[in-house]
Amino acid sequence: MANIEQIQKAVEQGDPNLLNTLLDDYLLKGDPDEQYGLSEWLAEIGFVEEAIKVLEHLQYIFPEEAQLTIDRANLLIDADREDDALNALMEIPKDDELYAQALVTLADLFQLQGLLEAAENRLNEAIDLMPEEPLLQQAKAELLLDSGRYLESAKIYQELEAQQVEIEGVNISERLAEVYSAGAAYEEALPYYEKALEDLATPDVLFGAAFAAFQTRQYEMAVRRLDELIGIDPDYFSAYLLKAQSYNMAEDYQPAYKAISEGLARDEFDKELYLFAGKLALKLGKVDEGVEHLRQAIALDPEYMEAIYTLVSYFHAQEQDDEVLELAEMVVESGDDWAGLYPMVAEAYERTENYKQATVYYEKAYSSFKDDAVFLKKYALFLIEEGKRERALEIIKELQALEPENPEWFDWQQSFE
Repeated sequence: MANIEQIQKAVEQGDPNLLNTLLDDYLLKGDPDEQYGLSEWLAEIGFVEEAIKVLEHLQYIFPEEAQLTIDRANLLIDADREDDALNALMEIPKDDELYAQALVTLADLFQLQGLLEAAENRLNEAIDLMPEEPLLQQAKAELLLDSGRYLESAKIYQELEAQQVEIEGVNISERLAEVYSAGAAYEEALPYYEKALEDLATPDVLFGAAFAAFQTRQYEMAVRRLDELIGIDPDYFSAYLLKAQSYNMAEDYQPAYKAISEGLARDEFDKELYLFAGKLALKLGKVDEGVEHLRQAIALDPEYMEAIYTLVSYFHAQEQDDEVLELAEMVVESGDDWAGLYPMVAEAYERTENYKQATVYYEKAYSSFKDDAVFLKKYALFLIEEGKRERALEIIKELQALEPENPEWFDWQQSFE
């Protein structure tokens, strides 16, 4: 008879045919308790279908054992066999002592499928059966969180906290902080983050606390928490960006640039770090560094719109028209909607006396910027210079409609007439 050691060796050898042959032999003659343990081990190491096979065999022997059905359903969900999982769970009768547990698994399945109302109904039914079970209350709080019903979720967690309930693997203060943060209630989240940190200062909780502090404009607190986080885990890359953003919001630009530079030293493949470093460098007058950072961001993602727009805007402001056109032409050729660049491209062509292309890009920009008086004024002036009086008059009338109190547009019209 095959034994567990042989099955484990077949797994290690990566021989599926041998594994299934040994399983078939072992299931016919092995001890059911050992077989159940084998199913758990197979599931843990990712052999889900084989684990399901073991549980199906055990269910054949013990057809009334609901725990086997629930375990098998959970594995079927993991294997993306959701219909089979649903059919298995629906077989468990309401008078079974594990019916509430089956309802929770059904709720998990419905939640996975996006059927949040059906999931909530199953959890409510389970809670009616076991109203004092905190795990059910916690499951409902998480479902409400997933549904975007943050206050209802927080209310349940507050009740659990008031009851001093302990749930293995769950820090209720941390969950409350995260629920409030998910609902953008950062003021309410902060005290719970602080309380969670008293229990255990993990990197994720420190980052959450720092982000909540940042959102409530407590930038010194945010930096302090981020320094703690980086001290624990210097490779927590998003901490460097948030630290730089905190210094930036406090208008402390040199430390901000230092923080983002430290982040880049750790992670040279993060386009967001390069973008923010580029913006800060330009703000500090470190032009060459700023341009290089922005080019690095674009090199990592050639369609990174914010980095492209930032760099084109800088070149445009400096009237470095060749650079504007070189960069803009490269991205416009991708075929995506780059309408935000068109006014700058049009002006660059105009300044380089390529009036034909300037006309093309002014007109391209028009549909997106027809409510922008600054753009319309530049467009009208260009049309006047080009002698396109009829189209210029149309734009002037649009300016009058946009800004009827501005006499300049009416003076322009009179000069035409």
